[in-house]
Amino acid sequence: MLVLASLSGCQPEKEKPPMFGIIGKMIANEEKRDELIAILLEGTKDMPGCLSYVIARDSADDNALWITEVWDNQESHQASLSLEPVQQAIAKGRPLIAGFGERIETSPVGGYGLS
Repeated sequence: MLVLASLSGCQPEKEKPPMFGIIGKMIANEEKRDELIAILLEGTKDMPGCLSYVIARDSADDNALWITEVWDNQESHQASLSLEPVQQAIAKGRPLIAGFGERIETSPVGGYGLS
């Protein structure tokens, strides 16, 4: 196959790096969850390489929320942490955070809404 590709002038496609995902639980200080959600929603717009960033209220814990992220690759996620709006959201949100729960890194393979 490679011989045929090189004879025809075609180059084999480079394999794209795998998508990168995170599912994490964040616990807000008492009665501060909605304020924290608003800060996160505002500070996480327009992040290059971000394919999905979903913030959800935990239905069993009034102070907890879940964040599900999908990135085109792990490097894009890492680079997002230095973006000014993200840095501002971290600074504004930090005093409202009581702690963190589970954090799981995933390798998304596709699905509705992802190309």
